[in-house]
Amino acid sequence: MEITAWNALYNQRHARQDQRPLSPDTLRRIARFARPHRTELILFLVLSVVTALIAVATPVLAGRVVNAITDRAATATVVHLALLIAALAVAEAGIRLLSRWLSARIGEGLILDLRQSVFDHVQRMPVAFFTRTRTGALVSRLNNDVIGAQRAFSDTLSGVLSNVVMLALALGVMLTISWQITLVALALLPVFVLPARRTGVRLARLSREAANHNAVMSAQMTERFSAPGATLVKLYGRPEEESAEFAARARRVRDVGIRTAMLQMLFITALTLVSSLALALVYGLGGYYALRGSLDAGAVVALALLLTRLYAPLTSLAGARVEVMSALVSFQRVFEVLDLTPLIREKPDARPVPEGGLSVEFDRVDFAYPAADKVSLASLEEVATLDTRGGEQVLHGVSFRAGPGQMVALVGSSGAGKSTLAQLAVRLYDADAGSVRIGGTDVRDLTTRSLHRAVGLVTQDGHLFHDTVRANLALARPDAAEEELWDALRRARLEELVRSLPDGLDTVVGERGYRLSGGERQRLTIARLLLAGPRVVILDEATAHLDSTSEAAVQEALTEALAGRTSVVIAHRLSTVRAADRILVLERGRIVEQGTHDELLAAGGRYRELHDTQFSPFARPSPRPEAAPTAAAP
Repeated sequence: MEITAWNALYNQRHARQDQRPLSPDTLRRIARFARPHRTELILFLVLSVVTALIAVATPVLAGRVVNAITDRAATATVVHLALLIAALAVAEAGIRLLSRWLSARIGEGLILDLRQSVFDHVQRMPVAFFTRTRTGALVSRLNNDVIGAQRAFSDTLSGVLSNVVMLALALGVMLTISWQITLVALALLPVFVLPARRTGVRLARLSREAANHNAVMSAQMTERFSAPGATLVKLYGRPEEESAEFAARARRVRDVGIRTAMLQMLFITALTLVSSLALALVYGLGGYYALRGSLDAGAVVALALLLTRLYAPLTSLAGARVEVMSALVSFQRVFEVLDLTPLIREKPDARPVPEGGLSVEFDRVDFAYPAADKVSLASLEEVATLDTRGGEQVLHGVSFRAGPGQMVALVGSSGAGKSTLAQLAVRLYDADAGSVRIGGTDVRDLTTRSLHRAVGLVTQDGHLFHDTVRANLALARPDAAEEELWDALRRARLEELVRSLPDGLDTVVGERGYRLSGGERQRLTIARLLLAGPRVVILDEATAHLDSTSEAAVQEALTEALAGRTSVVIAHRLSTVRAADRILVLERGRIVEQGTHDELLAAGGRYRELHDTQFSPFARPSPRPEAAPTAAAP
C-alpha cells in the first residue's frame, strides 16, 4: 500500500499543469506514430490485463487455502491450491518480465521515432529559427517532452487499462463474498484518495518552483562556466557577487526540497495509517461475522488481500485523467515543433549542380528576413507572444555576375546586406523576388547536397565543434584519407601547428575551438573548405577580427583556397580586395557603385570615401576622451 501511495505522489507531482484540449487531429497523429509498434502494443495491453487477473485470483486462492485448513480438508487439496498459487506467481513474474521488455521496446522505439523526426525537422529550419530560439528550450523538446510522450504508451495507457480491470474484478469478488464489509471499506475511500489529489497538486507546485530555481541556476552556470563568461566575470571583478547570487538560488532549492520531503512523508504516513485502519476494520468486522458463522475464515483473508487490490487501482485512477492529459500534452509540444514549416524545401525534380566551372549570378534580387511568427514559437523563445511584425526589406533589386574563375568583391557599410547575399548564394534563405543562379541554374532548382558541395562559405567566426581536429575536418569529407587531411592543413598553413599538438589530429580543440587562437581557428575552417574542394568560394569577412600577423597567415591560406575558383569576397578591409576582377559597393541593400579598384578610386564616390577613411594619412583621427571639450568656446 505504501508503494502505491509513493507511485500516486510521483505521478501527481510530475503532472503538467498546462493541459489543453486535445484535437482529433492530434490523436490521429499520435496513432500514426504508434502504428509501427501496434503488434507489441496490443500484446503489451493483453499482458497487462492478464497481470490484473492474476492479481485478483491470488487472494481468492489464498482464502480457499485458509478454508481448506480450517475445514481439515485433504492434504492434497491444500497442496494443489498452494501449487496453483505458486504457478500463478511464476506466471506473473514471467509476464511482468515480458511486459517490461515490450514496454521498453515500445517506449524506446517511440522515443527514437520522435527524436529523429524532431531532429531531422529542426535541421531543415532556416538560420533565423536558431537565432531566435533558446537552445535549452529546444533541447528540452527532444528530451523531456519526447520522454513524456513515451509515457503515454509505456506507463499511463497500460496502467489505466490494468487498473480498471483489477478494480472491476476486485470489487465484484468482494461484493460476492460480503457486500456489507465491501461497502464499509469503500466508505473510507475518500480519506485515502482525496488527500492524494490535494497533496499531488501542492507537490506539483513545489516541483515547478524547484525546477524554475534549478533552471535559473543552470543558466547561470552555463553562461559563467563558458570561456567568455568566466573571462567577463574575472575582468569585472564580480566572483564574490556571483557566488552570493548562486548561493541564494541554491538555498531556495534547498528550502523547497525540505518542504517537499516533509509533505511527502506526512502524506505517506497518513495514507499508511488509513490503509492499516481499513485492514483492521476488515479483520474486525470479518472476524465478527466469522465467529457468528455467517462468514468463513478464508473469506476474511481474501477480503483483506483484495482490499489492497481495490485501493491501489482506485488511488491510481483518481489521477488518471491528469496523467493521461499530461502525457498527451507532451505530444502536442513535440508536434508544435514539427508543425513549423521549413522555409527551404527541395523540389521533387531538383537536379544536381552542372559540371565544370561555375558562375554566380544575382538577378534583381529582393529579400526581407522572415518575421518571428514564420520561423519560431513563443515557447521556444520563452516569451509571452511572438513579434508578428514583418521583416524589413534588406535587399532591393540587386544584380551582378561573377563568371567562372572570377573574383567579385562586396564592400560597404555594416548592415548594407553583404552577408545576406552570401546566405542567399548557399541557400540558407530564398530570395523573395528575382533569382540566384549557380552555373546558370536557379538555386531553388538544385539539390541541396550538390549545392553545398559546389559552393563553400567561410564566415568570420570560424565555428568549430568541441571535438578533435580530425572530426572538425571530416565534416567536409567523412571519407577523406589521413594524407588528404594533412594536405589540407599544409595548404591552410596549419600543418606545423597541428603536428606540434599533443595528440596531433586527435587533439580536442575545445568548445567553439577556443583552445586555438582566432587565426588558427580561421585557418582550420579554411583547411576544411580546401578538403571539401568547392568550385565556388564565398568569404564573409574571413579576416575581420584578426591581428596583422594572423591576417597575413590567413590571407596566404585564402590565396590557396581561391586559386582557380569562382569567388565572392565580402570585406571591410579594402586591402584584401584590390585584386578583385570587380568590386561592388553595397549601401542600404542596393549596389551604388561597381568597377575595378582603380576605376572606383578615380570615380571619387562611396568607394573612395571608404578607401580614404582606411588609408589616407590625412584622415581625421577620433578625439581622445581627455581632449574632448567640456564647454563651448566663447
